Amino acid sequence: MLAKRSVKVKDLVERFQMEVICKSPDYDTKVLTITDVNRPGLQFAGFFDYFDPERLQIIGKSEIEYLRGFSSDERRKRFGNLFTYDIPAFIISRSLDVFPECVEMAEHYGCTVLRTKLTAVEFTSLAIDYLNHALAPMITRHGVLLDVYGEGVLIMGDSGIGKSETAIELIKRGHRLVADDAVEIRRIGNSLIGSAPELIRDYLEVRGVGVIDIQKIFGMGAVQESTQLDLVIKFEEWTDGYVYDRLGLDDDYMQILDVSVPCVTIPVRAGRNLAGIAEIAAMNNRQKKYGFNSAQEFVAKIDSQVDANSVK
Repeated sequence: MLAKRSVKVKDLVERFQMEVICKSPDYDTKVLTITDVNRPGLQFAGFFDYFDPERLQIIGKSEIEYLRGFSSDERRKRFGNLFTYDIPAFIISRSLDVFPECVEMAEHYGCTVLRTKLTAVEFTSLAIDYLNHALAPMITRHGVLLDVYGEGVLIMGDSGIGKSETAIELIKRGHRLVADDAVEIRRIGNSLIGSAPELIRDYLEVRGVGVIDIQKIFGMGAVQESTQLDLVIKFEEWTDGYVYDRLGLDDDYMQILDVSVPCVTIPVRAGRNLAGIAEIAAMNNRQKKYGFNSAQEFVAKIDSQVDANSVK
């Protein structure tokens, strides 16, 4: 079972360069666990049914003008009603002025109040996008992830079978490295996004040579920060006598974070051009997504020819 992921509020503050008006006692450890953001206009009006206190709370000009119409005591009461809930943070957009009653009640109830230069809409959009990525379910898989003709290809297989060597050849052909050895895969919606851990990004290990920096050797165009995972290629040792699929009619899939990813198994033996095969597999997978299947077309032609001959 995947552990529930979280993001610290202070990390969000640093990322969006927000001003800290006041801090809660647990500011350094307070975390966000959901991606939703709420504008508490209804809560200021006294409606707390279905209110989720785990969401970030952000206000803009409309909420400020609404609150400006109340007396100081009434504003204090309305801020107090909101801050009695253990919300992760209360954010004021557009660098708008902060009501003294807001600061007073935040300090009284131990709530973090922040201010951003962004509009409420801009911050909400950027924050949700960031949290969707940061809080997405994630697993790590051993392999090499590359962008090949726009397809995210994860090459898997036993150690020493030739994954890194194939990756080097693909990079020399103009394709891009995303991650080597440890591939972090996140599920965002129904898509899988692969990337490298920060520590090993742009590095690739080649046995006998060591760890090399792909960006410094091949240039910026040889690396990519992340890619959607479209295809898994599994390398396995060639087994004499085993009957391998020669037409490609049977589609295999690998389940990753409950998403089905097309998977092809490539038998490895001396003399096989694995980089070329990987390119063909990526292009073939792309064609299938657009509704063209070479194997099915080939079989249909054979069946048509057989039917024509039988009529004669």
